[in-house]
Amino acid sequence: MSLTPSNMLPLETEAPSFNLPDAITERNMSLEDIKGETATVIMFICNHCPYVKHVQPEIVKLAEDYIPEGVKFAAISSNDVENYPEDSPELMKEEAKKWGYAFPYLYDETQAVARAYDAACTPDFYVFDKDLKLVYRGQLDESRPGNEKELNGKDLRNALDDLLKGNPITEDQIPSQGCNIKWKK
Repeated sequence: MSLTPSNMLPLETEAPSFNLPDAITERNMSLEDIKGETATVIMFICNHCPYVKHVQPEIVKLAEDYIPEGVKFAAISSNDVENYPEDSPELMKEEAKKWGYAFPYLYDETQAVARAYDAACTPDFYVFDKDLKLVYRGQLDESRPGNEKELNGKDLRNALDDLLKGNPITEDQIPSQGCNIKWKK
């Protein structure tokens, strides 16, 4: 496990389009299908990463708290499943059901979507406004496995709250950290 930070895609970047299979419903979903009225949160996650496992309860809670506010969420797994079979679509579906994901869990087999978003790690978080312009990319909060800091989603919640209130979102954003995306050779 290699601790890897986010690449910090430039703010104001337009969300790259995609059309990926949802491991839960087994239907393809596009960016337009998951676009929220007020915001869209794209999360690069996977099943096996200890950093993702650590934040899963807060990811689920975030979705529960903000979906009623017109925010839509989508998780994307881009890992090489040949070398990391625990991240396969079949097991993604099991993981989503186990945690009660209220959002699609999309499989990026070609890894083209991860590259388009300049994703580097799991978890990697992106918040886009109603016009699909990037307003936040960075950490969920300061909590990491073993650091004893409270898991509360503070950074991502502050960005979403500011966006929903029409307040400026601070550009002082801290990269997420986690396992590197498992790129195909």
